[in-house]
Amino acid sequence: MGRKSIRENKNIYFVSRENTGMTREAASNELGYISADRIEKIENEKSAPHPDEVLAMAKAYKNPSLCNYYCSHECPIGKEYVPEVESKALEKITLEMLATLNTLSAEKDRLIEITVDGTISEDEIHDFKRIKEHLSQMSLAINSLNLWVDNAIATGAVSTASIKRPD
Repeated sequence: MGRKSIRENKNIYFVSRENTGMTREAASNELGYISADRIEKIENEKSAPHPDEVLAMAKAYKNPSLCNYYCSHECPIGKEYVPEVESKALEKITLEMLATLNTLSAEKDRLIEITVDGTISEDEIHDFKRIKEHLSQMSLAINSLNLWVDNAIATGAVSTASIKRPD
């Protein structure tokens, strides 16, 4: 195991590798096809990682959140369409999800009223935007739960035998 760098402003790839205790050389061996020099360029932001490299690092470093970070911060399409998913405790995710479900349950009849005719009128747009925001919150809560499960599996906190995630 190598010693930790004292460098400030480490990027997420640098921190993730260091958290495993791997040197760049050890990470390169684990990753198989990414050289230590390439890892250094990614960590020092001299070169952007490719999606396949991020997938490999996420697996090797047992940090699935690297994928969401890449998509929400570095991918041109993802920056526009993929929200950043924050790692949270399971109980916080559950409470947020239940609160949003309660809100959506109360608004489902209004959503039906708005959409039944296939158009959204001027007097309906405000309510529709509010409901859309609540649906986005639910989507984010689901993504947070999926990330929690992926992290728990990657770190061995939960075995894959105990959770079957649908594809």
